[in-house]
Amino acid sequence: MDDSSRNSGSEREESLRRWLGDLHARSGSLAPSEARVIDLVLTDPLFVGSSTTAQVASRAGVSPPSVVRAARAVGYDGFAELKLQIARARGAADFFAPPHSLAADASLAEIIAASVGAGQDALTALPGALRPEALGGAVHAVRDAGQVLAFGAGPSATVAADAVFRLRALGARTAGIQDHESALIAARLLDDGDVLIAVSSTGRTTSTLAIADAASGAGATLIAITNQYGTPLASLADIALVVGGAPLTTQMAAAGSRLAQLTVVDALAAALALADPERRNRAEYAGIDLPDID
Repeated sequence: MDDSSRNSGSEREESLRRWLGDLHARSGSLAPSEARVIDLVLTDPLFVGSSTTAQVASRAGVSPPSVVRAARAVGYDGFAELKLQIARARGAADFFAPPHSLAADASLAEIIAASVGAGQDALTALPGALRPEALGGAVHAVRDAGQVLAFGAGPSATVAADAVFRLRALGARTAGIQDHESALIAARLLDDGDVLIAVSSTGRTTSTLAIADAASGAGATLIAITNQYGTPLASLADIALVVGGAPLTTQMAAAGSRLAQLTVVDALAAALALADPERRNRAEYAGIDLPDID
């Protein structure tokens, strides 16, 4: 992981600590039930930030209305705003916000330039991050696989879908399942010699990690398409196809990373076709009845 990623992670941790300190300072005169809720926020903000009112109430040992009252007692409109503040403190809300490089009055031309620049930066980083031996290993695994399952959550689902389309055209028995529970079952039913392609820009997406872990436990080869080495997904993978690029703190960075990930899928398909001329011929045959697209 590069220094920029480490620095970004440290800044997010410091931001969360500052917010927790401010919250603690505002929680001195709470009712006992409200205090239990805020104590839970202070000790496990990640749980509270990803849980429902009922889940927080159950763990804190209070009623759901007490959770709402606790949020209001420390200065927020309700539990939803408290969760939003946790997300902002963690930097998680930045993914859905415009890039920090764009001012509030940015022109459309500046927005276009920022979008193009994010994609260019991601593609520029790709050749230095993607290891040829890892790509070769992925080609070998897919070529010999009994079946290939591809999964990605949220924006990563588009990359997984592209992998399914391209590898299926080359004769690989490939499937993509978007529903998390169905994908988890399918991953657990994989065998030795099967492959799971797991796509996650951050390498930390909980649903993707669960499916990846299930596939690994079943004996399948896990191929990760992700942005950084050293993340949970990259560490779990048998083969990590890493694209590099900017730290994933904004929507634009994530969009740029998908361009790089799609390029990795292109490279995987091209390398597979070159390594197996019979597959290339089958791909040509598979497309003979497709309508003209000009």
